[in-house]
Amino acid sequence: MATATVHVQSPAARRSRLDALTGMRALAALNIVFFHFSDPKIFGPFAPVVDNGYVSVSFFLLLSGFVLTYNYRERADRGLMRARSFWMARFSRIYPVFVFSLLMSVIVLQQEWRIRPHGEFAWGVGLTLLLAQGWSPNLCTFWNAPAWTLTTDVFFYALFPWLVTLRRPRTRNRIVWTMLGFWCLSFILPALYMILNPDGDPQLGRYSNGWWLRAVKFGPLQHLPSFLFGMALAGLNDLIPERSHLRTALGIAAFASLYTIMCFGSHMPYVFMHDGLLMPFYAMIVLALAGRNFLTRLFSIYPLLVIGEASYCLYILHFNLWNLLHDDTHLLARAGLLRFDPWLSYALLVLISIAVMYLVERPGQRWIKRWTHNLMPAEPPSVP
Repeated sequence: MATATVHVQSPAARRSRLDALTGMRALAALNIVFFHFSDPKIFGPFAPVVDNGYVSVSFFLLLSGFVLTYNYRERADRGLMRARSFWMARFSRIYPVFVFSLLMSVIVLQQEWRIRPHGEFAWGVGLTLLLAQGWSPNLCTFWNAPAWTLTTDVFFYALFPWLVTLRRPRTRNRIVWTMLGFWCLSFILPALYMILNPDGDPQLGRYSNGWWLRAVKFGPLQHLPSFLFGMALAGLNDLIPERSHLRTALGIAAFASLYTIMCFGSHMPYVFMHDGLLMPFYAMIVLALAGRNFLTRLFSIYPLLVIGEASYCLYILHFNLWNLLHDDTHLLARAGLLRFDPWLSYALLVLISIAVMYLVERPGQRWIKRWTHNLMPAEPPSVP
């Protein structure tokens, strides 16, 4: 009797850790905290970096595309990419801490109830729980202001299993041209806003709050080019040797250029700065920190790695937690600790974020994975 042997593909090998990028995530998350709650002058020569801290958000969105592609592209090429498993992994990563941040922010929800029409309030609660609030310019900062980025992340995650299987450029020149195209694509909506000025704001800046500006700043579609840019960057990263001196040179040049640009931040076009103008410099930093050089060693020190691992918790908790400590409960003032601020508050935010990572995020991930594993039938293996 003739028999046929079916060879099931082995799982894709896990790629090396990118510890330096984890350290960079820590600095980016801290910079967002400092941007929201500090006088930049207290940071001395780093004041321009803090004063323009909002640009760290677009760095995170680009980095998301890079890291996901770095980790999943090989298994997608081998036919091992499973959309359902990917989506559940991402859901288990972001939703437990997000729900915790909302439960922690009951006082904010009460404030939303007082200042909004009841119909709008109901929509805000529903959209927020579904991670869809970012699609509404009126409700994008409802209940937890920084969480608007989760709508953008969910949009990216929904597309990623399809995007990662698309045919992509293979040569260095074609990848660079593709990235240039995504960068130019990110200018379309900001340019239209600058030309048409639909909100009629004569002095457009970080404190502007028009309806159309919120749509451009917080809308997921506007940030898709950053994510695609990051995905293409992962392909370019594979073509550059890890120990190449080019990576080091790119990193030094990028950090120097970003600092120079931020020194003139008030003279830069705000809507472009917010939505992708700095992509090429972010790409140079990512390439530098994805290699092996003195920069990767510098950004891989243990304290940065710990904060970087908790950077999602820090980002999603910091805004309402700071207000809870200061404006809602006046806890630090009652304890007579305000003389140690803002440094005490920064330390508390970091420590609480690390605790939430261990007590909420990781147990929540494990519980959701066990629950979905028991609830859903196993996916069939990929067979050639």
